Amino acid sequence: MSTTLDLLIMLPVLLPLLLGAVLVLLGGRPTLKFALNLGGTLALLVLALTLYWLTDHDVWPDGVGVYLAGNWVAPFGITMVVDRLAALMLLLAALIATAALLYSLRRWSRAGVHFHSLFQFLLAGINGSFLTGDLFNLFVFFEIMLAASYGLLLLGLQPGRVRASMQYVVINLVASSFFLIGVALIYAACGTLNMADLAVRAATLDDGQRLLLETGAAVLAIAFLTKSAMWPLGFWLPTTYAAAAPPVAAMLVLMTKVGIYVIVRLWLLVFAEQQDSWAALSGSALVAGGLLTLAFGTLGLLGSQEPGRMAGFCAIISSGTLLAVIGYGGTAVVGAALFYLASSTLAVAAFMLLLDLIGRVRNPSVEMLAITMEAFDIDDAPDDSAGVAIPAATAFLGLSFMACVLIITGLPPLSGFVAKFSLFHALLNAGAISALTLGLIALVVVSGLAAIISLMRFGVRVFWSNPDMQPPRLHPSEALPASGLLLACIALSIAAGPASSYMDRTASALHEPQLYIERVLSTRPVTTENAP
Repeated sequence: MSTTLDLLIMLPVLLPLLLGAVLVLLGGRPTLKFALNLGGTLALLVLALTLYWLTDHDVWPDGVGVYLAGNWVAPFGITMVVDRLAALMLLLAALIATAALLYSLRRWSRAGVHFHSLFQFLLAGINGSFLTGDLFNLFVFFEIMLAASYGLLLLGLQPGRVRASMQYVVINLVASSFFLIGVALIYAACGTLNMADLAVRAATLDDGQRLLLETGAAVLAIAFLTKSAMWPLGFWLPTTYAAAAPPVAAMLVLMTKVGIYVIVRLWLLVFAEQQDSWAALSGSALVAGGLLTLAFGTLGLLGSQEPGRMAGFCAIISSGTLLAVIGYGGTAVVGAALFYLASSTLAVAAFMLLLDLIGRVRNPSVEMLAITMEAFDIDDAPDDSAGVAIPAATAFLGLSFMACVLIITGLPPLSGFVAKFSLFHALLNAGAISALTLGLIALVVVSGLAAIISLMRFGVRVFWSNPDMQPPRLHPSEALPASGLLLACIALSIAAGPASSYMDRTASALHEPQLYIERVLSTRPVTTENAP
């Protein structure tokens, strides 16, 4: 029936891999390379929208599409799988990649000879991580993603960026070692790395094999929790985000969510139903780690003055919230968490791009004076001015910054408020209200208040404490990407009903892992009889 459509599942990986190889061969032709890169990224956006629609309209049974690479049946061959969750992540990746690439047109795409090829290889690794159906190929795509990010993070070769890059490389090399060790232990315990087959075999292991499986899973979790920035494994993130070039920083926000995606996938597919698992593999461990990460991000945000670090701590708060609510569990809670994931990822990515533009109007000496006056409670002299005209570029930056603040902090009426309200509603209706439920809600509220204080303090110092601020020069290719991501958040707010319904359907499918397992293991190779 759908063998032709199944080929679409491979395209989000094959297209950027092939395009990246072509871009390497083109040499110094920046305009042509940018045009090809943009064309390939827009094609990925169209593909993501197509897969998003196909998985939600019963084109594939149970909304799960399976492609058997090499025509080998699972679990013996390479299996690529797309469902609602994978399609959602592909769409987020395509949106942020398009914005980041457009933003790089004026400056950053020319800062490195192989920027365009590395950008496409990064997309191949990210998309492959979302689509792969087995742990070994997840490791392969993970390494492709990381290798490309190493090169992109060094873009510009500034001293601070090089130091942050070295830290980032070392941390991720260690995490990759844990990843490989975990995969080896899991294979030794179960004899398979296919996720669907692993879920079946995990329920039939004896005590010795189960101990080995859970040891491997715990080691594997270290790698993904490091990428997800869980405390104390996420200490590297604020420094790296602050040092990265703006379009690269926006992609790093997305890469953090790759770790969240893998945790959701493996946790709900393999371990959530294993009642006798180690405490380290339980939902309680995820909740505890998420709460600690949330507290760490909140304190870090309050103590930060550098905007890049503030954005990094905003990403840590997002990760902490997601880890805690995923561990809390429940279909409605996970559905609300997915809405929050989409909203926070788009908003923090837009914030990364805006900070570079806001840096053009910042005056450090004026900001220092504002901090001093604030510390010593010095009032300004009365001002009889009737008002000052605000140039369009300054107004754009101010309004965009305010929109980011509203979304990140969860204030009405934008998508951040809808996401947090949905989370609270789901938590309070998940059953008996416990101290853990109230504590989680309280900490999310406190993190939002901390974000309001920190971000608005920064905004006042930039936009209101500098009477001589000159309007910045903004190119459309710089203004449109950030505003496009914010418009996506606004669209998410307007279409909150349909979007929430999609997230709920996604969460329901995740809590019925048998649907995923049956689709993967029952898919037959293409033969002469069923070929298109």
